[in-house]
Amino acid sequence: MAKRVSVVLNQSVSKLGSNGDLVDVAPGYARNYLIPQGLANIATKGIIQQVEARREKERQQKLAEKQAAENKKVAFKTIGKLTIRKQVGEENAIFGTVTTQEIADIIKEQAGIEVDRRGIEVPDVGTTGNYQAEVKLHPEVSATVDFQVIPL
Repeated sequence: MAKRVSVVLNQSVSKLGSNGDLVDVAPGYARNYLIPQGLANIATKGIIQQVEARREKERQQKLAEKQAAENKKVAFKTIGKLTIRKQVGEENAIFGTVTTQEIADIIKEQAGIEVDRRGIEVPDVGTTGNYQAEVKLHPEVSATVDFQVIPL
């Protein structure tokens, strides 16, 4: 059986691994393809330490992003109910609907918190009344926002 060589990938390689992964490959594959193409480096102690340091830094950054999202979630609990004014027809039916962009603008205006509209889930709003929207702040953190639709 052929000897294997350990390499650290510089970028994602299909069916092999992603950036920073330590993988064992055939010596010819490493020597003839991965290293000349700049896709990998031979795994030395120094390179492995650099990869571990980079992974730790990324982990710390993700932890900080999650903590910031948790802080935003607490801020959402304190802002109370948001108010959206819409033009109303018969039987309190609104013209159009409440969009995610409107929710994001109201949150920024009334609470001063910047939110990406793509992370907001709004229920179907057809009449005036009280509703709740879910705001994804982070893949693991979401908050609910109460809003009220009132006549213009």
